[in-house]
Amino acid sequence: MFIIFFKVLITSVIIVLISEIAKINDRFGGLIAAMPLTTFLILFWLYYEDVSTIKIANHMTYTLLYILPTIPMFLLFPFCINKFGFWLSILISVFVTLICTLLMHYLSKNFNFKLF
Repeated sequence: MFIIFFKVLITSVIIVLISEIAKINDRFGGLIAAMPLTTFLILFWLYYEDVSTIKIANHMTYTLLYILPTIPMFLLFPFCINKFGFWLSILISVFVTLICTLLMHYLSKNFNFKLF
């Protein structure tokens, strides 16, 4: 039980720290947020808990496959927020990400990857 609390504490501190840095310097905050810090944390936690290397490798493969459909959201959101405001931009971004994820699911089946 302690390890779960420790993992939540460390991970949440990093997220809060990045959001505080982004308030001060948006470029540096974006740079740090773009780094795969949470992915590395997950890898460390999995390795520490003796998860098999096959599971860890699969995690990285699926992480890549799920990152690709989120890229349009990063391109669309800055444009939308200036036109439609925050909440509608979030809704549009979620919808576009969902559509892109479904497309990735159908494309990945051709390469024997099943996302869902």
